[in-house]
Amino acid sequence: MTGFLAGLECTRCSAYYPGDTARALCDCGSTLLARYDLAGIRKAVTPDDIARRPPTMWRYRELLPVRDEASIVTMGEGFTPMIPVPKAARETGVGELWVKDEGVNPTGTFKARGASASISRWKELGITRFAQPTVGSGGHAWAAYGARAGVEIHTALPVSCPDLGWRGSLQNGAHVYRVDGTIGDVFRMMGEAAARHGWLLAGAGREPYRFEGKKTMGIEIVEQLGWQTPDAILYPTGGGVGIIGMWKVFDELQELGWIGSDRPRLVSVQVEGGALVKAFHEGAEECRGARHVDTVAPGIMVVKPFSDHVALRALRATKGWAVGVPDAESLEMMRWVNRHEGLFLSPEGAATVAAVRRMVREGQLGPASRVVVFNTATGLRYPHLMDGPVPLIPGAGAIDEAAVAQAGRAIGGGRS
Repeated sequence: MTGFLAGLECTRCSAYYPGDTARALCDCGSTLLARYDLAGIRKAVTPDDIARRPPTMWRYRELLPVRDEASIVTMGEGFTPMIPVPKAARETGVGELWVKDEGVNPTGTFKARGASASISRWKELGITRFAQPTVGSGGHAWAAYGARAGVEIHTALPVSCPDLGWRGSLQNGAHVYRVDGTIGDVFRMMGEAAARHGWLLAGAGREPYRFEGKKTMGIEIVEQLGWQTPDAILYPTGGGVGIIGMWKVFDELQELGWIGSDRPRLVSVQVEGGALVKAFHEGAEECRGARHVDTVAPGIMVVKPFSDHVALRALRATKGWAVGVPDAESLEMMRWVNRHEGLFLSPEGAATVAAVRRMVREGQLGPASRVVVFNTATGLRYPHLMDGPVPLIPGAGAIDEAAVAQAGRAIGGGRS
């Protein structure tokens, strides 16, 4: 394996750099995207070849940036299930609804994909010290893959984030810092520390290889649907890396001849008042004027995504949309899907299902729509959101009528 990475292209000024340049950003300070020798890939591999490979994201290795297969740092991430949820489809008003469940990845989130691709490539280029600002799950993934790769990870997160993120990172041997402030404060402080100590700042959009890991979600969707595209993909959006990666890879797949020119509408789902939602509906090219919102879904609350200009471009290029979901609706849908479909969604994943319902009400989706939503993390990462009346029964007691009436009623959301 020699790889098909050709170069890195700036998303603002279109400057182009050789593929083996150890570069995180363009000279103009903007996001870089990886470009490939697609003609070479077309000759080297077919979808039939891929179908015979192990079910991980590295089955698409020709479309990933690593040169030498021995450089791959993996724990079997990717090729997560596409789960039909017919009750939720009826509840929200669409024809077909599928949940792409990223919670089964290592460390329980979609962040495993970006960590695997980025750490593999950067270590191959000789970079072994990283700074990772996070709301928890990203830092945990980078800590886990950093431990596996034997590299140094520094991660910081706001104190308001769930404890599992920093505790998991700590157990994986990362240097962990908790910040009494917002995620914006975390990014600022980690940027300053990275410049001072010589760490690579690997935050969302600040280096090119996380996009490559995340784009495999898009390849998997079309492969799992028989190399067909759905009508819409709703994605919980913080930094926008997944939206950008999927937009990018659909173009690559078309040039390879693996899909046609039809594109799914890419839909960004954020908390109510989210920066990308505001900018999209105002017709802006970048996020401005948004404020931090306290939320149960920190993964979809970023005031100023670094790659916002690219994410907004992706939404508009696919005739997509942007939806803000209040916490109350996310929590309601989290409980409803648990109760009726058996899937333990994260609040960010539940927000995408709630967003489907909103889009139906707005006429953006309808009863003929084939829709994929992302659950980007297992609900088990949010133990603080799990609560309900569970009766304590003495060992000499009995499960009587009062206990039956009390048990699970509030959290279960009633009878189906």
